[in-house]
Amino acid sequence: MTAPPPATVDGLMASVLDGAHGVDPAGSVATSVFWLHHGTRLAGGDTTYLNQYVLVRLRGAFGACAFEPGEIDAAVCRDASGAPLDVLLREAPRPLRIAALDAVLADARPYEGDPGAEPVTLPAGTPEVRARARDAAVAGLLDVPRGARVGLIGVVNPLVAAIRERGGVPLPCDFNLRTTQWGDAVTDDMEEVLDVAEAVVATGMTLGNGTFDALLARCRARGIPLTVYAQSGSAVARAFLGAGVSALSAEPFPFSQFSAGPTTLYRYRADRTS
Repeated sequence: MTAPPPATVDGLMASVLDGAHGVDPAGSVATSVFWLHHGTRLAGGDTTYLNQYVLVRLRGAFGACAFEPGEIDAAVCRDASGAPLDVLLREAPRPLRIAALDAVLADARPYEGDPGAEPVTLPAGTPEVRARARDAAVAGLLDVPRGARVGLIGVVNPLVAAIRERGGVPLPCDFNLRTTQWGDAVTDDMEEVLDVAEAVVATGMTLGNGTFDALLARCRARGIPLTVYAQSGSAVARAFLGAGVSALSAEPFPFSQFSAGPTTLYRYRADRTS
């Protein structure tokens, strides 16, 4: 059974539950469910990034989704580990549903060896070196003229810098930050950014907080390219390539911030044969 291109995350979820992606969720079990809470402050910056992730392991694949404080607590590790995937997809809190969906899609189509993927090795080094390399790789997916306004939905300072280095004008939007490292105002109104942006770069956290569908629909309606950089739901975002997502930087677990050695992310472009 071949799935049609998805229009929404819930539509993708329904097609996975119907077995359209080569995995039987009812016959698959979440071997391990765990969560991580960490903070990062890069040298020279004044922003402490606080991230919480819930993760689902399915065979050799991990699915991940960031969540806001209070959405999930440590009891999820006990309650959901060993649960059938179809139960998590139907009944779990949204971030856990996204992590489960991510695990199913990553299991069905592993990143390593995927003909549609361009592997990019992030170098060993300090957090600052690795963050700059990661965000340069993300910005390298942008194909916009100099001076183009680039909506940035989910702000990390090295990516603001990388967009500027490519000649773009960042329009930063984030629920939790008010200014960038350089004093640029950060709005919390996504529509304000989407009304004027000529291209958009968005984090996979939009999948977890429920704003991805609206973002996708707006970019489709305006005919502007949408690039997703994802630790959260990277395989979920991949399913939308060519269906509203123009390019993707997929960074499966374990993420770059958890290692000082070389790690790999996978870049995709919708116009590349896969």
